[in-house]
Formats: sequence, C-alpha cells, structure tokens
Amino acid sequence: MLPYYQPIFLFRNANKMFVLHRYQILESNNIMSFEFILRLIGMVIFAYFGIELARYFEIPASGSPDAYRLTIVVVLSFSAIGLLLTPWITIKPFNHVRNKIRQMPVSQLTSAVIGMIIGLAISALLTPALSALPQPFSQILPLTGTVLFAYLGVWVMAIRHQDIYALFELPLLAFSKRLPKLATPTPQKGLSTAPIVQAILVDSSVIIDGRIADIAKTGFIMGTLLVPRFILNEIQHVSDSSDQSRRKRGRHGLEVLSRLQEDADVDLRIIDKDVPDTREADSKLVTLASQLDCPIMTTDYNLNKVAKLQGISVLNINELANSVKSVYLPGEGMNLRIIQDGTEPGQGVGFLKDGTMVVVQGGARHMNRTVDVNVTKVLQTSAGRMIFANAEI
Repeated sequence: MLPYYQPIFLFRNANKMFVLHRYQILESNNIMSFEFILRLIGMVIFAYFGIELARYFEIPASGSPDAYRLTIVVVLSFSAIGLLLTPWITIKPFNHVRNKIRQMPVSQLTSAVIGMIIGLAISALLTPALSALPQPFSQILPLTGTVLFAYLGVWVMAIRHQDIYALFELPLLAFSKRLPKLATPTPQKGLSTAPIVQAILVDSSVIIDGRIADIAKTGFIMGTLLVPRFILNEIQHVSDSSDQSRRKRGRHGLEVLSRLQEDADVDLRIIDKDVPDTREADSKLVTLASQLDCPIMTTDYNLNKVAKLQGISVLNINELANSVKSVYLPGEGMNLRIIQDGTEPGQGVGFLKDGTMVVVQGGARHMNRTVDVNVTKVLQTSAGRMIFANAEI
C-alpha cells in the first residue's frame, strides 16, 4: 500500500513536469519568433540588394513595362532568397559555434582566446606596411591579414593547447621538486602524510594494454597522465607496422588515447619534453621520470625492474589486477568449467572470470563440464595467481 504522502509527491512531480514543459514551449516560441523577425530583416536587406542590382544594370531606366516587371521579379526573388537563407547565415552558425564552445574544455577555450589576441596583435603590427602598398592591395591585404592571423592564432593554440600548457607546467613542476621542503606542522593522529602524486608518466605498454581507460573511469587515477611525444611516436610506429597483429594493437592504443582525451575526469597531456642523449624509449622514460620526480605507469616487466633499481616509483597495472582478484582459501569450494587438460595425467584446467588459472586434480574426466571443486593450495607467482583444487565427484 502506498504511503499517504505519495499522491502529493506525484502531484508535485507532475506539476513540476508541467511547468518545465510549459517553459520549454515558451522558450521554443521565443526562438521561433526571433527567427521570424530575422527572416523579415533578411528579406528587406536582400530586397534592397535586388533594387541596387537592378539599378546597376539600368533595368528601370528604360521605362518600358517589361523593365518594371523584370525589376519586380528581381526584387521578389532576392526577397525570397533572404527569407530562406537568413537563418542559415545567422542562427545556424551561431548555434553551431555556441555548441562547440560548450563542449570545448576551459583550457582549450582560454588558449583559443589567447591565440586570437596574439594573431590580432601580429596583424596590427603588419597593417601599416600593408597599407603603404599600391591600390588595391592597400585595401584588401590589411583586412585579409587580420582575419588570417586571428584564425591561425586560434587554430594553433586550440590544437596544441596541451603541449603549450605543458611547456610552462613541466619546468615549474621540476623546479618545485628542487625547492627545499618547508617545515610542516605535525599531523594529527590518524591522518596520513603520504605525498599526493601530481604527474604520472605513461608507458606505451599501458596504452596498448587498454585497461587504463577502464581504471580511469573509476576515479582511482588522481594525477595528471603525461604521455611523452616519443611514446606517442612509438605507438604510431606500431600501428603502421606490416604485421597485422602489431598493427591492430597499435591502433587499439590510439583508440585508448582518444578515449582518455574525451574523458572529462582524466587529465591527459601530450608533452614534447625529450631526452636527446638516449635512443631507447624505456631509457628516455626512466630519465624523464627521474628529472620530473614522478612515477611511471607500465605493464612492461623489464621496465618495471630497471625503474625500481634506479629508485623510481612504478605503478604496474598487472600488479594492480593481481591484487584485486578474488581470494580463495584452501578448503573453500567453487563451481568451475573444465576446458582443457593439465600438464599431469588426469589433471583438468579451468579459468575464473578474472583469468586466474585453476588446476583440478582428477578433472580430466569432467572435460567441458561444470563441476564443484575444493581449493587445496593457492600459489602466487610473478605471472599471476594459480589455484590448485580437487574435484568433488
């Protein structure tokens, strides 16, 4: 039975929906009326152009009835064109630009405005020289230069805004790491004093692996993901490989980067900082992490070991995946489907949903069947977790 206050709640919701619907109708009517007014204004302006065009060709000057009819046809034709085209040259472009601005990140929008200011400043410096040219260049080139430099400034800053911000942030980040640490007050009991990770260098293996996109959606990555240009070039080189499997993995990595860039909760930046004295990408990544004093995110076993030997923190996705796998203790039971033979006679092998291998003694006779098994031993290896079990039947 519904509570006594629910009809009132439903009535309020219905009233709210009615008000919102009515507001949308009023807003739509206002837009339609504004568009109608713009159409009328455009019709008048185009009709004026039609009259001036008829005067330019001296159509009414002949005084004949056919000339007047032709003038009326020209004016009415331009009026109809103005009535039809006015929304497409006024409201439609305005709505398109407004939607683009709404979807654009604040950093990119700020960079575009700065680029436009820089472009206008450059065109202002060139305007006196262009105005001194002979006619008609002195009239055409100043306006053309203003539009061209403003567009180039907006385009360059909007496309490369991440790299431009990184040029300023990375030196400041490295400089802040070298500053002497100020004395901080003693934290209260129970409060953590662990440092906050501000930047994370991302290896190509993590990007090609693809799990970083799913991890980023959960909100566990709090820092800024930095992808050096040489790592991006390495992924692009893999995507252009003649080997079909390598090419597929490289293109998957590029798709993962696109997903991370589109995710508003992830701060991903492509940086141009390089280590010219080193050729290998792993060595460059280790040196760059040492310079910026930030960890490396990777799934490469060799890079993991080399970085740890040099005192660099490593965030290994494989170790994270092994840590969050389901925990089974000896004596516990589970349902498992046996899909292949084991290395020993009579053994069967199955896999959990997270990919953990389960070796079942006596499971070979239950091939392609789901059986109940009891866990006997759990073995943790560098490749992952392995579970040994016995079949109940």
